[in-house]
Amino acid sequence: MKFISNIPSFVYNKYLLTGVAFTVWLVFFDRNDLFTQRERRMELRALERSKQYYNDQIITERKVLEDLQNNPAAIEKYARERYGMKRDNEDVFLIVAPENSETD
Repeated sequence: MKFISNIPSFVYNKYLLTGVAFTVWLVFFDRNDLFTQRERRMELRALERSKQYYNDQIITERKVLEDLQNNPAAIEKYARERYGMKRDNEDVFLIVAPENSETD
């Protein structure tokens, strides 16, 4: 019983006990606890990075589209690079890099 007599009286305060219980509930057991908030924050950062990447891609593709609409030389270059097209009197050689296949 000496242990109980050594506990300070403010620990028995019902407001303190209620506040501590409420804090523990919010930190660990609530639907929006700290761990869930951390995961959501990380997901938001990943989505923002993805959004920035796609916005950059849109800007790049718009530049290519504008160039293709206004420049006939760009159309020929695009057709040669993407589709391997050629003129009547020339040969095109495509070099494909070998795949790295490691067999043990």
